[in-house]
Amino acid sequence: MRDEVDRLIEAWRRERPDLDVAPMEVLSRVTRLARHLDRARSQAFSTHGLESWEFDVLAALRRAGAPYRLSPGRLLKETLVTSGTMTNRVDRLAARGLVERLPDPADRRGVLVQLTDAGRDAVDAAMADLLAHERTLLGAISERDQARIAKVLRELVGPFDQEKH
Repeated sequence: MRDEVDRLIEAWRRERPDLDVAPMEVLSRVTRLARHLDRARSQAFSTHGLESWEFDVLAALRRAGAPYRLSPGRLLKETLVTSGTMTNRVDRLAARGLVERLPDPADRRGVLVQLTDAGRDAVDAAMADLLAHERTLLGAISERDQARIAKVLRELVGPFDQEKH
């Protein structure tokens, strides 16, 4: 089965035979897949009235476990955005009643961001739908192949994740 990347690679090999375009075999497919998955995720989240960025913040809080609260600094690390962006996102989520700001008992000047019941309900429902959709997308791939793909992608992503820590 040929795909769009095969056509792109053929064109580059024809136009620039002096270049080794082999990395495109993998990385162009990863890029295209990421775009398709972003669209699918956006659609799954919009069903629950959420934008992708809103889901990212709510999911970080949900993964933190009860009482579902994190410092803004920890949220920055979890979502890979700037502090100005995070402030804006928390403001917007708080205005929608999905999170609230609380004083940090460990730091009188600090605040914590906590998931509200409405936020937890929204992220839980969106996550359940997302996983059902992603299971369908992977349905044609055996569990063994899924595990192999995950292993290879982990090796590819690992160095990028290490830069962040």
